[in-house]
Amino acid sequence: MAKYTRGTVTAFAPFDARADAEALRKAMKGLGTDEETVLNILTTRNNAQRQEIASAFKTLFGRDLVDDLKSELTGKFETLMVSLMRPAYIFDAHALKHAIKGAGTNEKVLTEILASRTPAEVQNIKQVYLQEYEASLEDKITGETSGHFQRLLVVLLQANRDPDVGVDEALVEQDAQVLFRAGELKWGTDEEKFITILGTRSVSHLRRVFDKYMTISGFQIEETIDRETSGDLEKLLLAVVKCIRSVPAYFAETLYYSMKGAGTDDDTLIRVMVSRSEIDLLDIRREFRKNFAKSLYQMIQKDTSGDYRKALLLLCGGDDD
Repeated sequence: MAKYTRGTVTAFAPFDARADAEALRKAMKGLGTDEETVLNILTTRNNAQRQEIASAFKTLFGRDLVDDLKSELTGKFETLMVSLMRPAYIFDAHALKHAIKGAGTNEKVLTEILASRTPAEVQNIKQVYLQEYEASLEDKITGETSGHFQRLLVVLLQANRDPDVGVDEALVEQDAQVLFRAGELKWGTDEEKFITILGTRSVSHLRRVFDKYMTISGFQIEETIDRETSGDLEKLLLAVVKCIRSVPAYFAETLYYSMKGAGTDDDTLIRVMVSRSEIDLLDIRREFRKNFAKSLYQMIQKDTSGDYRKALLLLCGGDDD
């Protein structure tokens, strides 16, 4: 796995798993719960340390920390604390499992995870999914999706994107021309060409293709996708393009729209804040400030409340204004 250093949550020092376990037990014992202690401990320890705390908690008290959190906390705050406790390696597989179970599929989650994770991360997700749920992620996804949307998900699930080694300018030109002919120049759209090129070429190659496409057509590739495709396929193609350009910018936009307007998409807010907190949340904050003229911190402050807000702000790790 790539070593990420742009997270807001890092290993806490000096760390004492037993002391943390004891403090958490005390905070949840008897009448009422001391939420402040719970959120202060769980947001400032990294995921590996939280697993050690859970293990110490079971050793000392014979109790399951996650079960206790579920019985003592409620609502969005509970969801956030339980999400923080989920082992990092299983986080994405768990989110995907819940996106494809029961009535209706949550295409938003499939799109967000499969468009933004690296090939190595996708391989890892598939392995974990198989181990934990004794089922093939690809089979589950193909069973719940259809059409070109399904095809592109399957391409991304192969995790066979070309490695980033030098860019062949002749191929850049060729791909840009193929995309132009498959979309703007065609009556109807040849979606398959978009799926193959956007799903398999290397990141540095595609960045050059997008520039070349603009030169040839006079359009950003996003404008063409917007005009030529629709529905879930359009959303997935756009997410792939945005992630090729910049993963942190993609997540900044995802967070912005989870809070913009009436109501908050708390599931998305929690999923992104937790899953990126040890990876690139500092970069996401920077992109957020640059693109939306306000800080992520301020938007969370305005859009949430109570212990849930306190915990999200601690994960956010600071204001950029």
